[in-house]
Amino acid sequence: MSYPHSPSGPAGPQEPDLDLEALKARYRAERDRRIRPEGGRQYQPVAGRFGYYDEDPYAEAAPDRARLHDRVDVVVVGGGFGGLLAGARLRQAGVESIRVIEKGSDFGGTWYWNRYPGIHCDIESYIYLPLLEEVGYVPKWKYAPGEEIRQHARAIGRTFDLYRDAVFQTQVTGLRWADDTDEWLVSTDREDRIRARYVITASGTLSEAKLPGIPGIDTFRGHTFHTSRWDYAYTGGDADGNLHRLADKRVALIGTGATAVQCVPHLGADAQQLYVFQRTPSSVDVRGNRPTDPQWAASLSPGWTRRRRDNFLALVTGGQVAEDLVDDGWTSSARLHQKLIPSDSYQDLPPEERERAYELADFQKMNGIRARVDELVEDPATAELLKPWYRYMCKRPTFSDSYLQTFNRPNVTLVDTADSHGVERITEDAVVAGGTAYEVDCIIFSTGFRVGVSGITSGRLPVHGRGGTTLPEAWRDGPRTLHGFYSHGFPNLFQLGPLQNASSVNFVHVLDEQATHVAEVIKAARTRRARYVEPTAEAEAAWVATIREKAPDQYAFQAECTPGYYNNEGMPRKRSESFGDGPVAFHALLREWRANGGLRDVLVDAAPDEG
Repeated sequence: MSYPHSPSGPAGPQEPDLDLEALKARYRAERDRRIRPEGGRQYQPVAGRFGYYDEDPYAEAAPDRARLHDRVDVVVVGGGFGGLLAGARLRQAGVESIRVIEKGSDFGGTWYWNRYPGIHCDIESYIYLPLLEEVGYVPKWKYAPGEEIRQHARAIGRTFDLYRDAVFQTQVTGLRWADDTDEWLVSTDREDRIRARYVITASGTLSEAKLPGIPGIDTFRGHTFHTSRWDYAYTGGDADGNLHRLADKRVALIGTGATAVQCVPHLGADAQQLYVFQRTPSSVDVRGNRPTDPQWAASLSPGWTRRRRDNFLALVTGGQVAEDLVDDGWTSSARLHQKLIPSDSYQDLPPEERERAYELADFQKMNGIRARVDELVEDPATAELLKPWYRYMCKRPTFSDSYLQTFNRPNVTLVDTADSHGVERITEDAVVAGGTAYEVDCIIFSTGFRVGVSGITSGRLPVHGRGGTTLPEAWRDGPRTLHGFYSHGFPNLFQLGPLQNASSVNFVHVLDEQATHVAEVIKAARTRRARYVEPTAEAEAAWVATIREKAPDQYAFQAECTPGYYNNEGMPRKRSESFGDGPVAFHALLREWRANGGLRDVLVDAAPDEG
């Protein structure tokens, strides 16, 4: 199969009038200014003495309820889109007894917790919001605001009757397989003891906030909070802005990733003084949000959501389509995603030509991003600090039509911390960077999450499988799964997430494919009266070997990148746990596996397939 050689079309990128070696040297120098030897250890979890950062600001006191000592067919851990999709697809597969257990006080997951001002999805809403046709809804905006997304999550819960058995403000504290009854014993922090035939964990990849390990962080006497727990009682306003209680406040925002790009314009508009502490600037492209055209919405025919999201997935993984249905910043720079999301784009070129094609397209794109900073930011010194000097997919791209302009306000100060490798320390009344103390009344941490970490993979949720073996014991030499979903020795336990399967920038699409697969496997197990679902050791080993064989070699690219969560803060892992052929091929593989006898590798003591 042949592909165009660049985002610009079949002719390929033109040789730009720039010194490529000088650009590479600049990228390396900017990377080296920011690398810290401790890598990801520069952050600390929101736990222990910092546990109050994790409290729920949106819920009333947990209601009294009787302890649960009952049985259900399926327990789903997590009420975000992964858990909702698992519940919905199970319901469509005929499963009636489904209990979702969620830490928050309602469905929504990431969109329950994150309600900061300006919050929108950066993926088009028509492909990001799942189950739109099943719920009967068309989003109001091309890029939906957080509240619309949260309300859609609740609508899924109602449509598929998932509220019936759900329990909120509850955390699962342990999973233990009972060998004598072939079921899971699920314990919670509300002293529940629930028996479940199957357990699906869907606790998300953006569920554990992190704080910077800045000396003195616990000595500050002013007000602090994390963006994932926005304190409107302190700031006033809501997700649309009007943070009127900051009119007499000096505010520090630490972090300039995707969240900051959305909330900085509102903070700049309403705070008396805003200091934005930046270690590495984000790449900020045009957003161009707009309301949904009612005539277009009325013209949609059944199946439109799948066609649109499949079209997007094909484009951002290097495929060819007749028409770009989404037509935005993600699809226009699709060829550059190959450094993060594997595909076979450019594979018809020899390796050296392929890499040069990537570099030329990348440099052209990033030069355009940097030129936009010059166009929008009035002060040349500030503009220079806001320019991203790295390859396009070194950090998650961001999009905004107001972030850069905010630095033209007289009350907004950009504090670049690259040479000090971040904020130096925090005192009782100030944030110190570059030897200067900035006195503030409030510090807001926009420092993100422990990406890719779930309760199971972090060990916070203990799991004991057959014979009492723990998951860390079973994985002492590295993760071992079949297709990323289940592991030998842990019957009827399914994991949703990015581990040992394939991901994409639209992760909700990936979650829907995963939920559909799990529901189909459970449906087959119930239909064929299997004792339980568990991959054979041989099938598991074969998949681990496949992951090793096909895992993309991204180490060299990521080692050249500026530090961020994509490359473990400048310390990239040498071994990938991703399926190297990409998500389109992976989803096709799952469908073929289900249709062509693969279930034999996971259904234990099942009746013959009568289909």
